[in-house]
Formats: sequence, structure tokens, C-alpha cells
Amino acid sequence: MLCAQTCAEPSLLAAALPAAHAAVGPFETFVGTVVSTSFDHAPETMAFAGYGAMGRAARLARRGQLDVWPLHYSALEAGFASGAIRADVVLLQLAQGPGGYCATLANDYVLAAARHARCVIAQVNARAPWCVGAELDPELRIDAAVETETDLVEAASAPSGETEAAIARYVAGLVPDGATIQIGVGALPDAVLDALEGHRDLGIHSGVLADRMAGLIARGVVTNARKTLEPGISVGNLVIATQRLFNMIDGNPAFALRPAAHTHAIGTLARQERLVTINSGIEVDLLGQVNAERADGQPVGGTGGLVDFTRGAQLAPNGRAILVLRATDRSGERSRIVPRVQAVTIGRADVDTVVTEYGVAELAHLGAAERVRALIAIAAPQHREMLERALREGGAS
Repeated sequence: MLCAQTCAEPSLLAAALPAAHAAVGPFETFVGTVVSTSFDHAPETMAFAGYGAMGRAARLARRGQLDVWPLHYSALEAGFASGAIRADVVLLQLAQGPGGYCATLANDYVLAAARHARCVIAQVNARAPWCVGAELDPELRIDAAVETETDLVEAASAPSGETEAAIARYVAGLVPDGATIQIGVGALPDAVLDALEGHRDLGIHSGVLADRMAGLIARGVVTNARKTLEPGISVGNLVIATQRLFNMIDGNPAFALRPAAHTHAIGTLARQERLVTINSGIEVDLLGQVNAERADGQPVGGTGGLVDFTRGAQLAPNGRAILVLRATDRSGERSRIVPRVQAVTIGRADVDTVVTEYGVAELAHLGAAERVRALIAIAAPQHREMLERALREGGAS
């Protein structure tokens, strides 16, 4: 079983899964990033799989119900398309227009899975926006359709504070006018988008289209006028937002949802001049390795598109890849600059620029000793002695 993710989740079908599990017996449900409460109270006997523990899927991981597959996001579409990964049943949400159907709010691996599934069940929602670029192949078989007019799953902007604002100010200083940006979701990315309000002629080529982008577009900060590829169009793969952005996207040719084979392809990214990618991490160690997957020994994130965008940005003309994180956890007691990360999501050869509230560490082209100094300099002051001690004791060799 595969259920569409994020705001594209067919909420009525998803809500029916626990009862279906009880009626038909055990099955595994593949979920992506979960922003709804549909699975918060799934019975303990329900098994899930996913490409990460993003959003509320982390709750499933903490309960031991989620099997996290260590895959790049860009590999999922190809895996389902080739048949290497199979879903017997696919649940998705569609919008209907005069010319047929489109996948609403996502143009992701779900469509590739549906082409090879034994059964495809669609929730056709009269409130779903028409998303240019995600029009369904007329040969894609829909075995059952449930017509409804129900509220869409929304993902409100994450609250941020002064720490996030401080990090965002540093990042804004690294983004030139005319840049094309890719950005993740969460409090830090939202704060960065707020900090870009004074910029001009920004473009969007991103895995995710998020709510804060709507304000930048409305105020003329994002024009897409200087994009090398697809000028004039905000391009994404998923929409993780609220009704405000849904309304803006509906039938609007200034937005396009493209498959990951385009949005996450290193060849595409490398041709986008002034591409700046901005993504969050959980930990960075003194070697420059980045962990975006585990905290306190538990899955809380995933590989996602982080490696794709990091490598693509560094190949783009005048591009750069920025990794943002708080210098400590929210208590201040644990440093997020560490001697060794719990999991390596980005290897030290791929890391570019790391930003905390204490500054910017530009690590590309630095030797090992210089990297250590640069990273300790952006660690929280109360943890720098610990990092120096770990270095002396060989903890970062």
C-alpha cells in the first residue's frame, strides 16, 4: 500500500486505512513526509515504511512502526518506474479539469508507483487546485474514484524565534539578487524566506513550494525573471503550504510541478545559474560531515533531496549550497556542532557552507585543520572548549 504524501494526501482514504488493516489483515503502508494527523493513532500492529521520518512520520518511528529506507528522494521515482520498488495499491488525490485529471499538490514518485500498481484508488476533490505540469497521463488507469469536496491537508508555517532570525540574516547576506533558490521546510527555512524580503528578482526551483514563498511572490521579490531554466515560472515537486498558496497555484502557469527526475536532477541543477540551495541539518561534525537523519539515536529526518541539491548547487555557475542549523538544541545543553555525527547524510567532500546563529563557515576548499577552526568558531561559546578537547583527544580524526 502506498499513500500520497504531504498536502497531496487523500485524507479520507488515509483515515480509512486503520479500519482496512483490521478488516483485510496485515499490510505495509509506504508514507512520505506526513503533515496530517491521519496516522497519529494507527494501531500498533500497522506497519509503515518511508524514505525518512519527516514531519509526523517521526512519531511512527518513535513507536517502532516505521521502517526508514535510506534512499535519495530522486531515486524513488526511478525505483517505482523500473519496478524495483512495487506498490500493490496506490492511494492518491486528484483535481479534475475540463481536460481530465491532474495530480494535485505533488508530482512525485506516487505517479510512477500508480503506473505499475495492481489497484489505483483516487480521491477526486472538488477543492483541490489544478497544478500545471502535473497533468495525468491519460493511459494511467484509475480503478476506483471517490468524489468529494473536502478540506485539503494544510501545513502552517513553523514558528521561529530570534535564533532562527539570526541564522536567516547570515544566509540572506549570502544570497545575491537574481539568485534561484531551493529551500526546505521548517522554522529555519521559513525564517530565511522572511529575511529575503529586501532582495530583487529571485527565482524558485525547489523540491518544495512553501507558504512563505507566496508573500515573496506577491511583493515582487520573486519574479523568476533571471532564471536560466524556465524563466518566469516557480518550479517545485511538492506543495507544503496552506490554502493561501493553493489558491495562488490553482490553474496558474506561473507555477509548475515537475517530477523529481527534473527538479532534483543534478544535470538540471548544474545548468541553473546562481542556484543557492538552503537546507537544514541536525548535526555537523568537525570533519564537516552532516547528519540530517537521526537525533538521540532515533530517526527524525531522512536523506531526502539534500545530497542532490547540495551537489547540484556546487556544479551550477556561481552556485552555492548552504546548510543551516542551530548551534545547540533548544535547551542549549547539547551542541549541534559535534566531534562525530550519528549518521552521515552529506560527506565531508560535498559540504559547502554551514551557518549557525554564531556565523558562517565556508568549508569548500579548506583543509582539515582549517575546517575544524571554522566550525568551532560558529559553535555555541559554551561548547567550544568541549570541541577543542575532543579534537585533542582524537575525536575528530
